[in-house]
Amino acid sequence: MKQTLNEEEATKAREAIMMHVRKVVPYALMVAVASGLFMITQVFGEITEEGMSHFQILLSIKAFFASWLGIRGINQKLFKINPFVFTSHLFPFILVVIIILLSQLMYL
Repeated sequence: MKQTLNEEEATKAREAIMMHVRKVVPYALMVAVASGLFMITQVFGEITEEGMSHFQILLSIKAFFASWLGIRGINQKLFKINPFVFTSHLFPFILVVIIILLSQLMYL
């Protein structure tokens, strides 16, 4: 945007886009968490006598992180409760990156 717009126009355009993003993304994340919770019941499998498999361990870690993100998002968006801990956007972003990396490691 900065290549075709001046600084003031770029700021206005960015804010106009972000206004819509702020409305849609939290609900999309809640749908993603809900579908993830359903999917874990479908793919987790049985725990054998030997214990959990590599896949099950990583899936459990991913489910924990995703549940935390989901609870945080629901509290913020539906109940207007701001997080008490990790108030910046850096920690949730790091968790999303960790979840993606764990997804890659699950099938090794």
